[in-house]
Amino acid sequence: MSQLFSPLSLGKLSLPNRIIIAPMCQYSAINGEATDWHTIHLGQLSLSGAGLLIMEATAVSPEGRISYGDLGLWNNETQQALGKTLNAVRQYSDMPIGIQLAHAGRKASTGKPWDDVGAISPSDKNGWQTIAPSAQAYDEHSFEPVAMSKADIAQLIADFASAAKRADELGLDLIELHGAHGYLLHQFLSPLSNKRDDEYGGNLTNRMRIVFEVFKAVRAEFNVNKPVGIRISATDWVEGGWDLEQSIALAKALDELGCDFIHVSTAGLSPLQQIPVEPCFQVPFATAIKQAVNMPVIAVGLITEAQQAENILSEHKADAVALARGILYNPHWPWHAAAELGATVNAPKQYLRSSPHGKPSPIK
Repeated sequence: MSQLFSPLSLGKLSLPNRIIIAPMCQYSAINGEATDWHTIHLGQLSLSGAGLLIMEATAVSPEGRISYGDLGLWNNETQQALGKTLNAVRQYSDMPIGIQLAHAGRKASTGKPWDDVGAISPSDKNGWQTIAPSAQAYDEHSFEPVAMSKADIAQLIADFASAAKRADELGLDLIELHGAHGYLLHQFLSPLSNKRDDEYGGNLTNRMRIVFEVFKAVRAEFNVNKPVGIRISATDWVEGGWDLEQSIALAKALDELGCDFIHVSTAGLSPLQQIPVEPCFQVPFATAIKQAVNMPVIAVGLITEAQQAENILSEHKADAVALARGILYNPHWPWHAAAELGATVNAPKQYLRSSPHGKPSPIK
């Protein structure tokens, strides 16, 4: 039996297979509110046969958005707009749907990537003042953030908790905290971006503190029967930065706190990063963390072929695999993987006649 198409439990949430659709920003919201684009986009992915769909990084406050086009979940209007999209999708798909809650920190206030404008000035109509652990810009093309006060940190934790409550009210099945790719929680973790001299900076224990506080606040607001996990960058790929050893320490501590899963990526914090990009290049980090924790570990990063994914699982390198760009390029990737590996996935009845003539159907 294919390991890729075997069931998996994240906490008390049962998945029919181990294909996870990773969060992918769409930069298509208006004032943080989901639009018809999100209905079309998420609707398409929800018919893919994957085991779980995690929605894009969703800001817990307006200034937490990466760009002015980012999705948000901070008030009644953003909640209602997202609810409209979810209601449409759920009419035709029973795929579990999760949300990634995020704050971009110093990497906020940017243009949409296809406009190639980079960081936007706080004085621009589409920009705002960014915040971060320390008043240190991402690079020479970025605007300096304001170092967060204790009151700012308390507000951030409250914003995450509030968004978690709204996610619960929307009936979402899972929350993933965004602690990766150089965004705010990652900025606190890395000594490259965290230069604080209070209890949130300095040694590893202090730099991890805010992650634990956010996790506990979110866990307290989200249905106890639904999983809360985290995505991390296991290394900055910069000497003297966040690395695998620190990631393992973080993962172990989160495991003890009752974290339900960890999604292991890398990079995003520093323009000095040197990334050895190749197929499955991030999987060894997931494997090292898997050996240290009890919770399920999700691997991601240039996993594009069915047999690649199958081997990662059958060789116990991770418990699940996540696809991002690959499933945007081929939204029926799980169908094709099931055909190759002799498995089946759920699909709409409207598509049951779609298999090539004379070949067994991978969809049911």
